[in-house]
Amino acid sequence: MARMPRVTCPGLPHHIIQRGNNRSAIFFDDSDYHAYLNWLGEAMQKYGCKLHAYVLMTNHIHLLLTPETDLSIGQVMQSLGRCYVRYINGVYQRTGTLWEGRFKSSVVQSESYLLTCYRYIELNPVRAGMVNSPEAYRWSSYASNALGYKDKYIEVHEEYLRLGGDEHERCRAYRGLFVDPIETDLLQEIRSSTNRNEVLGNDRFKDEIQSQLGRRVRLHPHGGDRRSKRFVGES
Repeated sequence: MARMPRVTCPGLPHHIIQRGNNRSAIFFDDSDYHAYLNWLGEAMQKYGCKLHAYVLMTNHIHLLLTPETDLSIGQVMQSLGRCYVRYINGVYQRTGTLWEGRFKSSVVQSESYLLTCYRYIELNPVRAGMVNSPEAYRWSSYASNALGYKDKYIEVHEEYLRLGGDEHERCRAYRGLFVDPIETDLLQEIRSSTNRNEVLGNDRFKDEIQSQLGRRVRLHPHGGDRRSKRFVGES
């Protein structure tokens, strides 16, 4: 099954994944995580993106971004990738590529899927068996979204604000979302839509995006997806 061209819609949230080449590590020390976040913050400010959730895993990253323009996400990821690869190659005296091809992304329907996507991102370390609870993992937005700790990189989304009338209510309601696990079918839907650069949302939302862009945003199968097993069980 062929991949769709990347869909970018200014003003709507996008789930971004970028992996290390051959699933190899991209972070080796605490200073690397700090450097990545610093360049991410600079790039978002320069090119116009808002960050709502993130997790920095050992060999890949997840970001939940809302871009201001069609070009914002691409500019952020290009700038960030260039700075970070130069840094890693210099510090660790390595050469060659760090990333496994281009980043992957999906436009996320706010009212139906966004908060689930928050959970999906921040639960990555738990699904990977690295920690028992999301608050135990240092390099994610959970402490900000669920516990109220200040994170200078995070800007709350309108859907998050609807969780409560003040920060205490919102954090408590947000933590409540993590009581039950994400359904398996929904996990796979999030994975599939992002890995294939598809739209994550219901049929009405997909129709709206298709009308807005003037092109198809749904994949039509051609003899089955021979690579689908590769993504089963991925975080």
